[in-house]
Amino acid sequence: MSQRNLVSWTAMVTGFSQNLHYFEAISTFCEMRIAGENPTQFAFSSVIKACASVGLVEFGEQIHCLALKFGFGSDIFVVSNLVDMYSKCGVMVNAYNVFQEMECKDEVLWTALIDGYAKNGPFEDALSAYKNMVKEGIGIDKFVLCSTLSACAALKALNFGTCLHSVMVKKGFELEISVGNALTDMYSKVGDMESASNVFGIDSDCRNIVACSSLIDGYVELDRMEDALSVYVRLRRQGIEPNEFTFSSLIKACSSQATLEQGTQLHAEVIKFNFDGNPFVSSVLVDMYGKCGLLDDSIQVFDEIENATEFAWNSMLSVFAQHGLGKDAIQLFNRMKNEGVEPNAITFVSLLRGCSHSGLVEEGLSFFKAMEKTYGVVPREEHYSCVIDLLGRAGQLKEAEDFINKMPFEPNAFGWCSFLGACKIHGDKERGKLAAEKLMQLEPENSGAPVLLSNIYAKEQQWEDVRTLRKMMQDFNVKKLPGYSWVDVGNKTHIFGVEDWSHPQMKAIYDKLDALSGQIKAAGYVPCTDSIPLDVDVSVKEKILQHHSERLAIAFALISIPSGKPIIVKKNLRVCSDCHSAIKYISKVIGRKIIVRDNSRFHHFSNGLCSCGDFW
Repeated sequence: MSQRNLVSWTAMVTGFSQNLHYFEAISTFCEMRIAGENPTQFAFSSVIKACASVGLVEFGEQIHCLALKFGFGSDIFVVSNLVDMYSKCGVMVNAYNVFQEMECKDEVLWTALIDGYAKNGPFEDALSAYKNMVKEGIGIDKFVLCSTLSACAALKALNFGTCLHSVMVKKGFELEISVGNALTDMYSKVGDMESASNVFGIDSDCRNIVACSSLIDGYVELDRMEDALSVYVRLRRQGIEPNEFTFSSLIKACSSQATLEQGTQLHAEVIKFNFDGNPFVSSVLVDMYGKCGLLDDSIQVFDEIENATEFAWNSMLSVFAQHGLGKDAIQLFNRMKNEGVEPNAITFVSLLRGCSHSGLVEEGLSFFKAMEKTYGVVPREEHYSCVIDLLGRAGQLKEAEDFINKMPFEPNAFGWCSFLGACKIHGDKERGKLAAEKLMQLEPENSGAPVLLSNIYAKEQQWEDVRTLRKMMQDFNVKKLPGYSWVDVGNKTHIFGVEDWSHPQMKAIYDKLDALSGQIKAAGYVPCTDSIPLDVDVSVKEKILQHHSERLAIAFALISIPSGKPIIVKKNLRVCSDCHSAIKYISKVIGRKIIVRDNSRFHHFSNGLCSCGDFW
């Protein structure tokens, strides 16, 4: 055009913005100003929308100033887009200030503010704004209802969400797909899966992947894995294709429950739907394989990620920490820095845990000191607890006590429990009593403190003190947490307790145990009866040790799992020193690798050795 006027410039800015060419809309607006044209409210609205879509809040602020200069500070279109821009960019203070300056507020303006609070918080402000909108008599549509439901989900405000559900039914919005998705998500996040399932089943059109993923995530959060998988099977039968959120939720559930069979099947589905390149899904797979004990598979998945995000790096670091591979964690951390990925608080928890389980005291302390000074990460309770654990495991109990005394706050339960466990391992009765008292003050119902202190007394053969502690536990109705071990064979989990006779194959299991006992004793195994805190004969103690839950699980695995498959046993308590020694000998005499995950870390037993190097 040889001559361009205000109309043609505005048409181009608006056209670019409406057709998602946001940077072109912004550059055309700038050219329009250079050409000397004064923008209309339509040009301002379009360029502000473009700024919101690409997150250019600083440029948006300049446009805001220009809009005020040209007298559009009270224009409803401009103001609505300004509130929307500040909301999408997370600057809720500015969004609220612009909103307040507008005298006549319509439903678009209210919706922009409520949606901003629902996405950025404070979520309570979204509910307050909705109430005020209703008081003002502003018309309620499905968009504002969905945004407010999102805030209810974040706050787990079931009653408020149920009231909104009633409004939706009253206004006839219930069969809208976006409303069905929002309701399913809200009920799922607050844990009301019956209502979520009812909403999900109202109309087949509402059963899209968004609602399915919300329902699956709700079941996963409640540890209802079978229900989550049944939803997945239903959506596949109905021809609905899963997305990255669906897989992330399901694989996360496999991680928390360490269900390898289901996790590997989901991995195959991930590859089938081409999500194996998705960084978030890959990160969850790294975590899943690590928590299921397959370290090599975890490393392989991580190495195949092209552009690893901080989630992937942290997942791999966490896996190394769980497996007690402190040196590998440090090497990975150095690679992470070289790749330009900034470490965060989660990164340092994994690093410190890895150092703790590998006896890398100097390295761990160095990382702790560098957190805030070098990386700007302020240490939190969990970091201080990791340092207590680091020093305690290494036997530096005085240094751990000095560290506790210099902390800016009292240690949490994990910190005191770590210190007490270290006192038990290294036989420090006085410091153990102090730690036990502190832990019992924080968690009086926790049986861990008196049990560990009882073990310290038993090691010193102070049986009167042991009896006093047990009497106290009876008086206060504190029950000792029973030890369990479990192993997956096929699609079934088999659980064992100490001297458990409930399993249908128990005769074969005990016969296998007796045979193993003879084999490992011939190979040099000597029972360590100090770990049994009972005043009974040594022969009785040996019998109890032989029938510990992890040994029963291993014996069952040996008669049930083919030699080509790994034996992976999980345990809810720390593996005792005698079982640790016995399993080393078992791995040697049978020539198979055995992986044991206790409540602290993984142990990889092979050819008479353990990956922990007898430091755990």
